[in-house]
Amino acid sequence: MRPWSPGLPAGSAGRSLNVVSLAGLIAPPGETVYAASKHALLAFSLGTLADLRTAGVRDVHVSCLCPDGVWTPMLHDKLDDAGAAASFTGSLLTPERVAARAARLARRPRPVVSLPRWRGAQVRLLDAFPRLALALTPVVRAVGRAGQRRQARRGRPDASPPRL
Repeated sequence: MRPWSPGLPAGSAGRSLNVVSLAGLIAPPGETVYAASKHALLAFSLGTLADLRTAGVRDVHVSCLCPDGVWTPMLHDKLDDAGAAASFTGSLLTPERVAARAARLARRPRPVVSLPRWRGAQVRLLDAFPRLALALTPVVRAVGRAGQRRQARRGRPDASPPRL
C-alpha cells in the first residue's frame, strides 16, 4: 500500500515536462533575470520530483528539457542585442527538433535532459567552476556576438530557420 500524498488521489499517474532552457543550468552573461526564472523552474521541478519520491509516489514523473537557443520569435528580436549574445553561442535549434526531443522525453522520462547533450555538459562544467566561467565572460560575449552576426546574415525572422 502506497502512502497518501498531498494533492494526489490514490492511483494517480502522470508526467510533467517543463521546457527550461540551458539558462536553467548556468547564468549566461546579459541574461540574469531570464536565467533566474529558469533556475527557479528547474529547482521547482526537481524539488517536486524529490517530494513525490519521498512520499512514495513512483508513477508521477517530472522532467526538464534544457535546449540551447531555439530560433523562434523570442530570438528574432535579439540579433542586435549585445545583452542576449550568450543565446547565440551554440547552434540554434529548430522548434521541431526541440519538440521531437520533448516527445521522446515524455515517453521515457528523465529528470534533466539538455539539447544538444554536449552543450549541457559544457555549461555544467562552467557552472562547476564559477571563477573560470567569470573569466571566460568576454569570450562568451564575443562568440555570441559573432553568432548574432552570422544569424543576421542567414536571414531575419521572415526567412527560414537555420539548417542543423
